[in-house]
Amino acid sequence: MVSGLRHSSSTKPSLPDGVRIYAISDIHGCALKGNHEAFLGEVFRDLARIADWLQVGGMQTLMSYGLAPSVSPPDDEQRELVRELAAAMPPLHYEFLKRLRLSFTCGDFFFVHAGVRPGTPLSEQREGDLLWIREEFLQSKKHFGKYVVHGHTPVRSAEILPNRANIDTGAYATGNLTLLYIQGTRLLAL
Repeated sequence: MVSGLRHSSSTKPSLPDGVRIYAISDIHGCALKGNHEAFLGEVFRDLARIADWLQVGGMQTLMSYGLAPSVSPPDDEQRELVRELAAAMPPLHYEFLKRLRLSFTCGDFFFVHAGVRPGTPLSEQREGDLLWIREEFLQSKKHFGKYVVHGHTPVRSAEILPNRANIDTGAYATGNLTLLYIQGTRLLAL
């Protein structure tokens, strides 16, 4: 479905002349760093995090690297699975995960996985908020210093609001992937 949605405040956010951006919604494992990618890094640093990680995509990640975890692996198997995953992951995959950026800024736009903490300058945002925040950000009507384009909280169709755009239409579960086209002051959700 195509919807021509425009920013409705008196001062529309804009990109520099000649710049066009195609922002793609929350698709786990791709070049906009999200909470699931950060979670994998935490598992490598702290094995105690594996049980939680297994509940939010960890099992699928293990299987994608050719590992065969049991449905509910006990502690000793969990530790072994992390060691096997570390051995199975090509070095380029580690580099990819380490180099993912938490945010991207262009013109009047700030692109981030989950959102930002209202009242905190963008340059001082914490990684945890950029990757995990929900309600406080979603309920805020404040301007954040830039127009925030985000995902993390699935919605039925893209939400283009005066201070932010949520383009996460739950592709991992619904198959509906949203792309936000931005050029000048024009926003178009596809």
